[in-house]
Amino acid sequence: MSLVATAGGDALIVARARERATEASRVARETSRATDAVRVADAGVPVLTLQGISLSFGGVTALDGIDLAVAKGEIRAIIGPNGAGKSSLLNVVSGLYRPDRGVVQLGSERFRHVPTARLAAVGVARTFQNLALFKGLPVLDNVVMGLVHRRRAGFVRQILSTPQARREEAEARAAAEEAITFLHLDAVKHQLAGGLPYGILKRVELARALVARPQLLLLDEPLAGVTLAEKRELAAHLRNARDAYGTTIVLIEHDIGVVMGLSDRIAVLDYGRKIADGTPDEVRSCQAVIDAYLGVAHEGETELVI
Repeated sequence: MSLVATAGGDALIVARARERATEASRVARETSRATDAVRVADAGVPVLTLQGISLSFGGVTALDGIDLAVAKGEIRAIIGPNGAGKSSLLNVVSGLYRPDRGVVQLGSERFRHVPTARLAAVGVARTFQNLALFKGLPVLDNVVMGLVHRRRAGFVRQILSTPQARREEAEARAAAEEAITFLHLDAVKHQLAGGLPYGILKRVELARALVARPQLLLLDEPLAGVTLAEKRELAAHLRNARDAYGTTIVLIEHDIGVVMGLSDRIAVLDYGRKIADGTPDEVRSCQAVIDAYLGVAHEGETELVI
């Protein structure tokens, strides 16, 4: 009897174990489906959303009710004639200007005024029309400066070279070396920035912006003032950065050939208003854009092959 009872008890234990395993498997499948659903939902959230952005200076309207959504991994160009409000829009996104009305949403965070001190913390990097490099520092040190916001060791600890300060310095230099290699700058990394050609300095500035692996990269005329060959090279680097790092890029650029060949979508501003928003083909054929910006002068433009 004891043997039978033991066998029966073992069978019951096995049966219950199977039930628990089946239940655990079911929960795991449901959890996996829920996780996948969250990932899909996150993937659908725009990296940048602008809602009703308006801005004026002394009664002059710079931006008038701008709505814009930039998807993750997108290369989005903003074009328009001089004075259309392009740089003002980037200045609102980066917190340099406070809009009169409207909301800036970066990922899931909404701002009436983007705090510049938190820009890097929310995954945003920015370059400007004019180079802002330290000419008296080597390229490597200039790129390292793109990670200053991550330093936790205070000034005294850095002076004393504490273990924390040394660790942070080593990590920053390793990241800078990687960005330099990515942009093919190894040959000049120990040279002073002030002695380098303009086209290379553009790449150095891009390396400094990319070193922190930003989610959103804002570029104000990144290809201005360089040769056609350098434009091709820089445009290819931008596309590679998007593909390798998943960086979403918003750029202002006047070279229509670059814009049409590089961008996934284009927003067109005129007198502070958005007059078009779509793919290069849609924008190219939009009559409002032709009248306001492209005109006959650009009919012969060919897009830059990258």
